[in-house]
Amino acid sequence: MNLVDQLTQVNDAIAAIEIGGQEYQIGTRRLKRADLSLLYKRQKELQTQIAYEEEGGLTLANTFVSVFDRR
Repeated sequence: MNLVDQLTQVNDAIAAIEIGGQEYQIGTRRLKRADLSLLYKRQKELQTQIAYEEEGGLTLANTFVSVFDRR
């Protein structure tokens, strides 16, 4: 499964939780979906990996530059 397919599955799982809730019950069975915070973390990782591959490995993903100017 490629990264785009994985991202689609993660996005679908996030949408299912946001729309239907984290847990639900059908009859006597109680079902709990994946942890939303872990899904968000994986979503960000996949988006970063996809962006990196699309740029041909030329970007520094999740990199920030700070400039401190003494005045």
